[in-house]
Amino acid sequence: MSDLALETGLLDRALRRVTSLWRDMAERVVGGEAETIADQMRACLDGRGGEVSARNRAARLAQAYLALDPAGRAEFLLTLAGFDADDAALARAVERLGAAADPAGRAIAKAALRRALEAPRVRLLTQFTTIPDGMRFLVELRAELLQLMERDPLLQALETDLKNLLASWFDVGFLELRRIDWNSPAALLEKLVRYEAVHRIRTWRDLKNRLDSDRRCYAFFHPRMPEEPLIFVEVALVQGMAASVQKLLDEKAPVQDPRGADTAIFYSINNCQRGLDGISFGNFLIKRVVALLGEELANLKSFATLSPIPGFRRWLQQRAADRGTPLLTEEEALSLRAAAPAQASLPAPASGGAASALVPAEHASDTLLRILGQRGWYREEAVAKAMEPVLLRLCAGYLLNEGNPRSPKRARDPVAHFHLSNGARVERINARADISEKGLKESAGLMVNYLYDPARIEEHHEEYVGEGRRPAATAIRRLVRNWPVPPG
Repeated sequence: MSDLALETGLLDRALRRVTSLWRDMAERVVGGEAETIADQMRACLDGRGGEVSARNRAARLAQAYLALDPAGRAEFLLTLAGFDADDAALARAVERLGAAADPAGRAIAKAALRRALEAPRVRLLTQFTTIPDGMRFLVELRAELLQLMERDPLLQALETDLKNLLASWFDVGFLELRRIDWNSPAALLEKLVRYEAVHRIRTWRDLKNRLDSDRRCYAFFHPRMPEEPLIFVEVALVQGMAASVQKLLDEKAPVQDPRGADTAIFYSINNCQRGLDGISFGNFLIKRVVALLGEELANLKSFATLSPIPGFRRWLQQRAADRGTPLLTEEEALSLRAAAPAQASLPAPASGGAASALVPAEHASDTLLRILGQRGWYREEAVAKAMEPVLLRLCAGYLLNEGNPRSPKRARDPVAHFHLSNGARVERINARADISEKGLKESAGLMVNYLYDPARIEEHHEEYVGEGRRPAATAIRRLVRNWPVPPG
């Protein structure tokens, strides 16, 4: 099934329970049996018949959209995008602004220009909020729009308008923070299972373990979507900084007394609504939960994450392919060759060479990648011990020094960017922290503790966002003193 078909199916299931109500409202619209979609949109914008009639027309239009197949929905959205600002009205407004001779006249002309700039489609989108589950309809509508926009740039302006509307309607000041526990409604618990994308919830027992007394789960909700989490975070209350997600999620581990915990570990943060992509809640969620837990459990001294590094392995492969600068030091290369399984190792330097000669960059890099490609390499203690300092150093350089190609001051890794933007610092990198198939494939088994120090969150936020500096513990900075690796 395509992504668009999947999104369409989710929208249909999510709104099935209100379509009968929309149908009842739509039937109250007088006339217009043979109207086109464009005619229905114009009727909504005309506003004839008062507020009740406007709601009924909006319900009829929403019902019409849901009845369409994917191709029909794409055409619907293109039609809606066509309801843009009037060029002639804009020209007149600009002319009046240029002719205004005094401050009062210019202020009036600017207000008129702002009105002329507002596309009629914005008013039409706003009308959907007046019908039952209309806000949810718009969120799911944007999810489909994001898929279609990649193929048709004509939809970009419509998507921008809808995103701006949703950003104002879903301002954090309107959101409600709620704790989810094992006694929460079953339908809500099922949604947690469906939306968990960081560490998949495998069974109901797994879910119960994540909601036990030494765990916390918090989510943001919107009053117009009270049963739909927008974003949620899972927290473990432990002693010391957690270094392994498998141990953290071990269903057989004894339940700890939360009053004895000194550290809160945020180990999974999930955005639930594709239609709200680009509208940030995560930074507010973490800060709110830090404050809430600090009030509930006075013994908590540290607030940190145990986070994946989803771009690390991909970046490692790209750097290994670049033969210009050696990826590994001489000592690292020799250590890996000595520890590597026979099938992963490459030939040693020609006989007669010095024992400490630098292994050619391509040989060393390929040995590293070949080891990572061997199933179960992390279980071979000699191999894992040789790999650990190499991976930790490379990962530290990746997190602190590698920039996003489009914005060099921004961390290349998306999770790192998220937490650094929120005011965290890179505290510790953990080897063999996620030995799941996904963890090995994306992060070479590494995970990061990002530390949230309530007293320094704003300072760290300004360092990163304002100055482009990436706050990190001294031990992490030591790993990248000579980054990048100088040529031999």
